[in-house]
Amino acid sequence: MASIFSYLAAQPIILVFLLVGLGMFFGHLKIKSVGLGAAAVLFIAIILSAWAKTYGIEMQIDAELGHFGLALFAFAIGVNSGASFFHNLKTALGPILATVALYIVAAGAAYALGVYVLKMDIALVAGTFAGALTNTPALAAAGTASGNPGLATVGYSIAYLFGVLGMMVAAFAALQYGKSDTDTPSPLANRTIRVERSDRPLVGDIYEMMGKKVSFSRIRRGETGPISKPAMSDSLNRDDLVTVVGPRELVSRVATELGHGSSHSLMADRAYLDFRRITVSDPKLAGHTVAELDMGNKFSATISRVRRGDIDMVGEPGLVLQQGDRVRVVAPTSKMKEISKFFGDSARGLSDINPVALGLGMALGMLIGNIPIPAGEGTFKIGAAAGTLIIGLIFGKIGRVGKVVTAIPYTAAMVLSEFGLLVFLAQAGTVAGGQIGEAFASGSWLNILILGVVITSIMAVGLYVVMRWMFHMGGTQLAGFLGGAQTQPAVLAFSNSRTNADPRVALGYALIYPVAMIGKILVAQVLGGM
Repeated sequence: MASIFSYLAAQPIILVFLLVGLGMFFGHLKIKSVGLGAAAVLFIAIILSAWAKTYGIEMQIDAELGHFGLALFAFAIGVNSGASFFHNLKTALGPILATVALYIVAAGAAYALGVYVLKMDIALVAGTFAGALTNTPALAAAGTASGNPGLATVGYSIAYLFGVLGMMVAAFAALQYGKSDTDTPSPLANRTIRVERSDRPLVGDIYEMMGKKVSFSRIRRGETGPISKPAMSDSLNRDDLVTVVGPRELVSRVATELGHGSSHSLMADRAYLDFRRITVSDPKLAGHTVAELDMGNKFSATISRVRRGDIDMVGEPGLVLQQGDRVRVVAPTSKMKEISKFFGDSARGLSDINPVALGLGMALGMLIGNIPIPAGEGTFKIGAAAGTLIIGLIFGKIGRVGKVVTAIPYTAAMVLSEFGLLVFLAQAGTVAGGQIGEAFASGSWLNILILGVVITSIMAVGLYVVMRWMFHMGGTQLAGFLGGAQTQPAVLAFSNSRTNADPRVALGYALIYPVAMIGKILVAQVLGGM
């Protein structure tokens, strides 16, 4: 083995890909739907580098390669989260501020317990903080700020496992009380209704009566007339057929209000009005809002939904489109080919990494991360990960500057983020491998575990109590919120598996994830520099 380790130590690029491949092989293995995922790369790297250490071989990957991977990961995450991040700042400020406050409380407790009671090095404390909150960018920030990334990674590795399991327990508790949630959404339904009223009510009046929570997608005048999209100013005549979409109980109320449900479905008749999923692949459209496309005047069409990755969003006027989005368009059948050509409708939009935005964003983010910020008698830097994350969020929010598209397609960004994370984990693991054996030999692992349990428990119990009783968040949404606050996909997967992927879980996760990512990086940066 000594000759193999010596060869790998001299070939860092081969070592990176070997660790990524082996790590993800084990990361994909699951026990009761729970697996380590990308974190397995970290643990495989630790094991192999620690094994090499027993032969007296330092098998480490250059730190610059790890910094590059982490910066790439952070930028891609920022681009994907930009729009939701700034929206959440307005709509959920209370829960967001409470979560950030809990990060600060947990860091303060970690400093007091770790430094003064357990007599731990600050690098070990900061790394344990990152591991207890299962956040690898925070680990990089802690390691850089403390000046000892290897020791920080030791703390991270030992605290990580309970960081996942502890938050899963809190999510399980949230789901238990979530069975009695009052925010359970009514399933959406569509129904064709035959109008029996003779007073010719306006579509807009019925829309207002139902609290603006239904939509009228199609109308046919009489038995054989053409199908068109109704306007709010249209009146409904006796024997008209109209298709209503919305929560099931409201659709039933509309049917009672207007007449009765019809056995004839206007959606099945696509001779006049059709609907289709179309891929946004033309880069000229990326960064524009739904309203700016002016589909009504150009094609007599409507964008009803936008699918980004695995998430469906309502086609609201202010929604910024990205290359690779799939839009659901309702339009006259004769216009569909023209509309498909307008959007491009090509799979190439899914894989375009947008080199201009990627290159400029990464460079600008790294420059910002290296700006010295005064702090007391000294200075600190937010680091490349935080800098690229901030620029990524801004790029993702604005979408376009003149003719320059600043967004990256969802699929391409996810590939970049995963690749960057895997490279960083491989590098971080090789640095820690040589030191983790000393931690177990000296007995300091027990202090790390105790500190990690305390930090995770502060966050898990604090979030559960504050979100449930102060902000009255439903248990199902809280389960997702806990996963997002922990930036832990395993907690999200656990909650989804127990709720059959209830959309409220994803809503809670997305609500806090971008803020959690930034908050942990900055708090870990300050903690590591103390």
